[in-house]
Amino acid sequence: MRHVLLWMARSRFLKRWLPRIWFVRRATRRFMPGETMEEALDAAEAFRERGIGILFTHLGENLADLSQAQAVADHYRDLLDKIAARGLDAEISVKPTQLGLDLDRAATLTHLANLARQAAEGNRLLWLDMEGSAYTDATLDLYRSLKESQPNVGICLQAYLRRTPADVHALLPLKPAIRLVKGAYDEHASVAFRRKGEVSAAFQSLCVLMLPYAARGELRLGLGTHDTALIERVAEYAAGAGMGKEAFEVEMLYGIRADQQLRLAGEGYRVLTLIAYGEAWYPWYMRRLAERPANVWFALRQVFG
Repeated sequence: MRHVLLWMARSRFLKRWLPRIWFVRRATRRFMPGETMEEALDAAEAFRERGIGILFTHLGENLADLSQAQAVADHYRDLLDKIAARGLDAEISVKPTQLGLDLDRAATLTHLANLARQAAEGNRLLWLDMEGSAYTDATLDLYRSLKESQPNVGICLQAYLRRTPADVHALLPLKPAIRLVKGAYDEHASVAFRRKGEVSAAFQSLCVLMLPYAARGELRLGLGTHDTALIERVAEYAAGAGMGKEAFEVEMLYGIRADQQLRLAGEGYRVLTLIAYGEAWYPWYMRRLAERPANVWFALRQVFG
């Protein structure tokens, strides 16, 4: 099922036609509160009293026209203004290809630097999402360039890529902020681990590598996973090594494992909910289903319930 869902995410035909079907659009409500910025901001308000922070992302990727990148940058600047006006505990995460990486690296870097400076005014981080492995080097290069002048930037790394331990070691001197996820793209076995057990083991191993740096304040570590058993193993290792709960944070998607998000926040862990929104939701949504095919049943219940 995972491979079928990832194929569907890449299909241009399905990307064009499926979002027009009412019950497909209804199913997305499992993972996103709506398509507009205001719907996302309103959904974030519900987390304020629960002590859960927010990570916003406006969906979109692989632009065909550089003028679209300016519109995306303007959208995020407006979002940062509204986050500040509402006093939300929130940050933003952007895809480099959504700001024109396929078309003009220099323009992309300029947009990211401007957003990072604005985020810094509110003591917030700008996060760079990681896309398919074809973009790993370019995204890491952008991150290093940004860190030279903007310390308030973070990057997403994918545990299933075989190269990630080397990438972590290379980033450690920069005192980075790293959001570690398992990985949601259909990568070849030569590039990535493909079995669930292997990916979980790689994720845990990377956490063990990074936790000592995080405990010393030399790295901000976010665990981007809904695998609560894996989170518990990481927490047990951290506690056994004398590290406090502040050594890492947990980041989960809006609408997924909400009870566990509340539990972890209540136990003193820093928890962030990622709220995604926008009209270009189809490929992102299909990859979320592919990450955990059991989510398909949740989506179907959303349609018929």
